[in-house]
Parts: sequence; C-alpha cells; structure tokens
Amino acid sequence: MADDAITGAELDALATRLRAVTDRIAAASTAAGRRDGVQLLAVSKGQPASLLRAAYSLGQRDFGENYVQELTQKAEALRDLPELRLHVIGHLQRNKAKYVVQHASAVHSVDSLALVEELARRMQGREVPEKKRAFGADPRLPVLIEVSIAGEAQKSGCPPAELGAVLEAAEHSRSLRPVGLMCVPPLTEDTGASRPYFDALARLRDEHGGPTRLPELSMGMTADFEHAIAAGSTLVRVGTAIFGTRQPRPSKDG
Repeated sequence: MADDAITGAELDALATRLRAVTDRIAAASTAAGRRDGVQLLAVSKGQPASLLRAAYSLGQRDFGENYVQELTQKAEALRDLPELRLHVIGHLQRNKAKYVVQHASAVHSVDSLALVEELARRMQGREVPEKKRAFGADPRLPVLIEVSIAGEAQKSGCPPAELGAVLEAAEHSRSLRPVGLMCVPPLTEDTGASRPYFDALARLRDEHGGPTRLPELSMGMTADFEHAIAAGSTLVRVGTAIFGTRQPRPSKDG
C-alpha cells in the first residue's frame, strides 16, 4: 500500500467526487430540516495512503478504517499529517486493542464489555494527541457502541438489551469517552429499506439518555446516507462515492 503521489487529473477527479458527496450531505440535511451539521467520515479501507493524503490536501480530516493492520500502516505512512484522524469502524478483536490505542482517534465498533475493558486498560496513561482528537477536545479515546440493530448473526454489534451495561462500563472508565451509537443495517439493493433500522437506532439513543448523553449517531453509507440523515445521523461513513472501488486486500486481518 505505497504512498505514491497521484496525478493532477486524479486529484481533480477526487475533488469532484468529494464535492459531490458534501453537496449530497448538504441537500439531505436541508431536506430533513437539519441545522446541526452532519460530519463526513471518508471510508478509506483498501485504498492507498496516497489517496488519503490527497483527500487531506482537499480538506478532509476524518477517515474510517476497518482493519487494524491497514490503520497502522497508514498512520505510519501519513505521520507527517498533523490533523489526520483515523477512526476504527470495523469489528475489533480484543488482541488488536493495543495497536488501536496507538493510532486511532475514535473507535465506532465497540460491541462488548470485554472490549470496553481491554481498550480502557490499554489507554491507561495515554491521551489522544491534541490535534488528532475527534468529537471535541477531551483527551480520552472517544468510543461509539455498535448495536446489532437487526440481530444479524453474521454481523458484530451488541444486542440492544446489553447496550445499557456496555455504556455504563465505558462511562465509568477514566480513559474512554462514550459519544454515541453506530449501526450497519442489512445489505439490500433497496436503499430505503435501511430507514427503519436508522429510526430504531435513533429511538434506542433516546431510551438511553438522548443527545445529551450520546450526541453522535454513526449511520449511513454511500447508497443510503440520505435516509440516515433524515433519521438523525450526525456522521455518515462514505467510501465508494469518494475513492471508487477498493483495491483487494493482500492479507487477512482483524
């Protein structure tokens, strides 16, 4: 995953796609009567570091990575970018937490008490660097609890019934800061079919303290983020519409 410079034409094309996505976000926010703003997380899994560097040059600061090995490699390759913020959005195994705390600005996929405990343990004595802090100036590691909103066995996420306990454990930690909830609806060609799951996550947030306790809702991707914004998403995770088709992964990682 070399950090080779991209051509001027490639940069222009990236700028056009990035602008198209931000325009879609703005239009969806207006249509939903939203004035609170919606953050764009550029999902960069499987993309070379050069594309992240190019997007950074265009003003994008927050990027989503699914795999810890990729996150670590890109953090090293792009360590000269002081405000680069890498978010973990894929399933995180506890044995990878020690690498995540070295490089991540936030973790969106916390799904169990055990993972909360491991991340908290690994973050002891650490702070997120000031220029890499996501969701405010707090030096603790921000975490979002991933909820298995559709109950799909093949997907990660904590069951809704366990959300309260996971949230309380994160809140009691001195090194983690729970900031919201995340979900991944079932894959479907009907983008509107995701809306009930987005609504369900918003209701679940309301049942657990609302925006005061959990200000962020990480939901919505390239095909369906307009529906997510209408349901109250504060952060959309968009990859293909910005970077194009992902490159094949060279090896497995968790």
